[in-house]
Amino acid sequence: MKLPQVNILEGTTFVVSDMRGDIEPDSEEPAGLFYRDMRHLSRWQVRLNGNRLDALSGDAVEYDEAVFFTVEPTGTIYRNPTVSLLRRRHVGDGMRELLELTSHSVEPLTLELSILFAADFADIFEVKDRRQKVGRCYRRVGNGEVTLGYERGDFRRETIIRAADAFFTEESVTFRVTLRPRQTWRTEVEVAVATATLRPMVKRVHEPNMPFGLQEWLDAAPRLDTGWDDLRRVYQRSLVDLAALRFYPDSVPESSLPAAGLPWFMALFGRDSLITSYQALPFVPELCRTTLRALAAQQATEVDDFRDAEPGKILHELRHGELVYFREYPQSPYYGTADATPLFLVVLDEYERWTGDRETVRALEGPARAALAWMETYGDIDGDGFIEYLTRNPETGLRIQCWKDSWNSIVYPDGRPAPLPHATCEIQGYAYDARRRMARLARECWGDLTLADRLDRDADDLRKRFHETFWLPDLGFYALARDGEGRTVPTLTSNIGHLLWSGIVPDEHVDEVVGHLLGEQLFSGWGVRTMAAGQRAYNPMEYHNGTVWPHDNALIAMGLTRYGRHTEAARLAQAILEAATYFQHRLPEAFLGTDRAATGVPVAYASACSPQAWASGTPLLLLRSMMGLEPRRDGLGVDAHVPLRCGHLALSGIPGWWGRTDVFSLATTAT
Repeated sequence: MKLPQVNILEGTTFVVSDMRGDIEPDSEEPAGLFYRDMRHLSRWQVRLNGNRLDALSGDAVEYDEAVFFTVEPTGTIYRNPTVSLLRRRHVGDGMRELLELTSHSVEPLTLELSILFAADFADIFEVKDRRQKVGRCYRRVGNGEVTLGYERGDFRRETIIRAADAFFTEESVTFRVTLRPRQTWRTEVEVAVATATLRPMVKRVHEPNMPFGLQEWLDAAPRLDTGWDDLRRVYQRSLVDLAALRFYPDSVPESSLPAAGLPWFMALFGRDSLITSYQALPFVPELCRTTLRALAAQQATEVDDFRDAEPGKILHELRHGELVYFREYPQSPYYGTADATPLFLVVLDEYERWTGDRETVRALEGPARAALAWMETYGDIDGDGFIEYLTRNPETGLRIQCWKDSWNSIVYPDGRPAPLPHATCEIQGYAYDARRRMARLARECWGDLTLADRLDRDADDLRKRFHETFWLPDLGFYALARDGEGRTVPTLTSNIGHLLWSGIVPDEHVDEVVGHLLGEQLFSGWGVRTMAAGQRAYNPMEYHNGTVWPHDNALIAMGLTRYGRHTEAARLAQAILEAATYFQHRLPEAFLGTDRAATGVPVAYASACSPQAWASGTPLLLLRSMMGLEPRRDGLGVDAHVPLRCGHLALSGIPGWWGRTDVFSLATTAT
């Protein structure tokens, strides 16, 4: 039986092991030490006198630190162990492991403690897709260290393992220890990582990446007080996970932004980082500023079919592994997303509304105008005024380029794939909202009244044409998409909730949209499903066709709040937050869409990322929704509708252009 996994991470470096602290070679699991999209340790196993140890406990104690307590195996319950090993592991740019071997015997002991290691240097995509390496591995034993390396042309990675008073081979490091009765012996093993691509080889040892520690991060965030104890724990977990996912982008090295999620997405993502930053704005605005600047620095300036790049487009994903270096995967950076560009504009405006930082908005005026130009030209493939997507790279580019980017996510109710290109409904909502917001910035920050007036007219026109094209009067909801043959895709999905968030839904259709969102086909009791039950394509276990995604629900809750549907927003917020309590107060990327009445507990999606950035940001956005927090010209607006379960909600020290302020509300809303 496999032991439970223990994960620790800092930025783009993470370690996945079992609760002994061992890393097992396993083609089914992404176990190992990973750095910048490659696995630098694929094996890391401790042996005592040649035997594996038994795990008594093992868990993360901080996001970047884990402790494992193991004992010698006795083979029987009738004899207690006389030797224990405490392993304390830290991760940063590399890994450091402190070993404490203790004798509980009344006799002297002579022991041999070994660590068996290997590095397969698998690219993260090779781990995921089970591809074979094509380069050359090598090993060098030196004085007090061993180097494990991999090279392919001018691409090179190395893992350097160091320890004092140890015997090294190409596959192990061994300590020979003599212990007196009750004595503890201590040592430290360092695992450094090195990269060599276009730059000289740089050896990186473990060191904190962040200029301030976790406690300072937590102290800078607003303090939550509530009568619902589990909500306090969920809030704390979210802040800790967002801190863990921070990393410094090369383009903005002095500030941090969130990676998308462990284990597969420890990188900069346009869509994910923008939505996470939006969620976190009232709590930790630094993430938003850095995300905007980093994405602007990587904005496409030319057409590149291989990378799906077009002038003004915001990236989808930025990777650093072997496969992107050799152009076997087009992500360096890759621009295969149709929604990141309008979302960039939405979040830029929201950032200014919260922070009043017009200096940043003025500095990003050029990228913002380029993003608008992309929406009006390259984003509109057929010139009909809607944003569509169709990859320029049919061999390795993403086929589906909305947030539900599974190959089978844009389908008819019977499961037939909709032909490309797709104009999905929520992206049109983002484009509408982006125009409204850019009209405000043009008017108030850039002094361009002509642009402002044009964008408002364009938004009005888009809203009218969108309703005429996407509204399904016989069904009472908006189509999922318009396909490449000009037909609407009448599949009922959670995407319609994003339309409320963007404000594109006219008042006369809000009741019908809300009725579907909270109806039994879409609402599972734990949240809104990505696809409604009752359609042939629905599967509660399908990644985008029936599961519940926390971030999806948080945006829907904000949409409900925007249209004054506070009772429904509170009901949805409470359901998602209650689900979090069953996942050790950490919301996963997604969970199954099974009915709450059928299971009694939310059921985990097997391969969900955890922690995952926009899942971690979800409780923050739900708090904003419940408290009705909106930045205004006269300060922070509050329109609270708090579920009775909370008793009360109070947030102290909410940051914004006003400095810091406190809000408080008694629970008033029955859900």
